[in-house]
Amino acid sequence: MIDNQIVAIILAGGQSSRMGTDKALLEIAGKYLLLRSCKIASQLTSEVYVLTAWPDRYRSALTAEYKFMLEHNPGAGPLVALSQGLSEVKAEWILLLGCDLPLLDSDIIQDWASQLPELPTSTLAVVPYQNSRWEPLCGFYRNQSLSSLQKFIEEGGRSFQVWLSKIPAVPLPVGDRASLMLSNCNTPEEFDRLKDKISNRA
Repeated sequence: MIDNQIVAIILAGGQSSRMGTDKALLEIAGKYLLLRSCKIASQLTSEVYVLTAWPDRYRSALTAEYKFMLEHNPGAGPLVALSQGLSEVKAEWILLLGCDLPLLDSDIIQDWASQLPELPTSTLAVVPYQNSRWEPLCGFYRNQSLSSLQKFIEEGGRSFQVWLSKIPAVPLPVGDRASLMLSNCNTPEEFDRLKDKISNRA
């Protein structure tokens, strides 16, 4: 995969209401969750953006190689955020990542990315799928999906699950290792459990 075919966008726009504090700035082993996502993405592409309404909040948490994309519609949800990302970058694919995936595995993501050049041009998204649900915040979206996504949003759609079921999307099978990688944290209890898993792997 030539890295200029992929741009990574890390979403840091949620309210973290169940966590009670900003998830992006939680730390594991002295490293912010947001920075962990950025570092994994940077192993795939040199173009890594953090999409957020609050760049000043995160500037000191990141190193200079990561760029900010100012979110135009904060609070509108990740589907609208993806639409903005697709409209502002010109790469063939966007890798969309949440900032709350502390177990991201660069080997798995690079293996998924290596499949992209073999896909027909009609394929608009390549997204992990498990338990009858898409895992959209660790997926790849082709730039040609923008018109479909904009139409869906204009008609009031806000669900990744519904949109992905309407377009030519390839489901990535999720084994045990990838399932663990996709674990996110929305509450302090979930965060503590994931920290324990990382400590046990170290």
